[in-house]
Amino acid sequence: MKFVVKFFPEITIKTKPVRKLLIKQLGQNIRNVLLKVSADAKMRNLWDSIEVWTPEDASDAVNDSVYGALVCIPGIAHINKVVEFPLVDLDQVITDTLSVWGDALNNKTFVVRAKRTGKHDFTSVDLERYVGGGINQRSNAKGVDLHNPEITINLEVRDQRVFVIDQRREGLGGFPLGTAGTTVTLVSGGFDSTVATYQIMRRGIKTHFLFFNLGGAAHENSVKEVIYYLWKKYGSSHRVKFISVPFEGVVEGILDQVEDRYMGVVLKRMMMRAANKVSDKVGTDAYVTGEAIAQVSSQTMMNQRLIDDVTDRMVIRPLAVTDKQTIVDAARSIGAASFVERIPEYCGVISRKPNAACKKADVEAAESTFDFNLLEQALESANVESIETMKWQPTSEIDHAVSAKIDRETAVIIDVRHPNDIEQQAFKLENHEVINIPFYSINKRFKELDSSKEYLLYCDKGVMSKMHALHLSDAGFKNVGVYHDDSL
Repeated sequence: MKFVVKFFPEITIKTKPVRKLLIKQLGQNIRNVLLKVSADAKMRNLWDSIEVWTPEDASDAVNDSVYGALVCIPGIAHINKVVEFPLVDLDQVITDTLSVWGDALNNKTFVVRAKRTGKHDFTSVDLERYVGGGINQRSNAKGVDLHNPEITINLEVRDQRVFVIDQRREGLGGFPLGTAGTTVTLVSGGFDSTVATYQIMRRGIKTHFLFFNLGGAAHENSVKEVIYYLWKKYGSSHRVKFISVPFEGVVEGILDQVEDRYMGVVLKRMMMRAANKVSDKVGTDAYVTGEAIAQVSSQTMMNQRLIDDVTDRMVIRPLAVTDKQTIVDAARSIGAASFVERIPEYCGVISRKPNAACKKADVEAAESTFDFNLLEQALESANVESIETMKWQPTSEIDHAVSAKIDRETAVIIDVRHPNDIEQQAFKLENHEVINIPFYSINKRFKELDSSKEYLLYCDKGVMSKMHALHLSDAGFKNVGVYHDDSL
């Protein structure tokens, strides 16, 4: 089976040297991806396309896998699945075209569109008219319709070869990955950073992934699922790193030491400082976030400027002026929504009354009480993995975490919600002891509790409690589970 890869139009308008470099990189990217799909696939770079073909005995499954892989490689406008014939004469072109399209034309209107490269005694228009007329006479087609045909037959004649296009699929567009530089993308597993990551890769930028872990092993595993999916589908032509920084201690320090209304901005500034250090290590001059202007209080123009004050790199925000529904729709279109929907927005629980228009002096004063050793400790504990070989941290299944051995009649309930939420509406349960330990402290403080007792974690939606029950279970605690309405 043969496939003809057509370049994204922005590639074709570049100067000759730049175009050659882009085509060369795209060819290498295609080769890297196809080695994982079909090692027997061959390819050839041309000035206006790249030809890819599989062995004659390749199965339909292999051909479909090759086609599917090509569709997801940045830099490609569309991919034609073609049947190739030698150019004998125009009557033979009619016969060859009917061998591909004959049955599909029954009782349908059609039109022939042709492109020609090389020296011939006919023009593209001549080819369209002659082949179209011949097909109309020799098939069961309803007739030719130049304006609204039911079927469009595309032909390409290149020198002494004829390509009858059997199927056409749209590609990603954009530029070949690796031709527009390297960056680090801050990923949370949410819709915004996921779509921003995709857009950066589509634009030809190779990206490493930086994750600030706020929820233990279960949180990290969920984010790894999203990132691995994105990389494998759209960026596997390049090797990149996944960097995980444990940020629970930083969050706890902010919640304990920073005034409430500045917490969100201070947290983002801490993340930017950490991103500076990580960028130094991986050798990049920019990093990417999924922030959109005015989506939340820390993302107003005034607060974004204050966040950027602590950076010494270019900050790229692909979604800066994109609305939330468009972002969600984009996540669905690239197949990532099913992963993202399972991950809570940890950063969204930082502050109850955030300031949407902070002043620099006030933010710096709020930060002055923060222990920056917590940030250094987090960076020292960062874990760097190749995305190809990264390991998921072991986690127990929730049925194990909610152990059947726990005496649910006598278990102590731990409310892990933010103190502000508890202040607004305390959780009480008749005949049960309820204690309050916020989610950002539970992993450190649980070991200080009476180990002879059993505990059920509670939060409004059951997401945070589940995450931390899994984390504690993985850490070896078997006296912990999750409270939900029908638990007792």
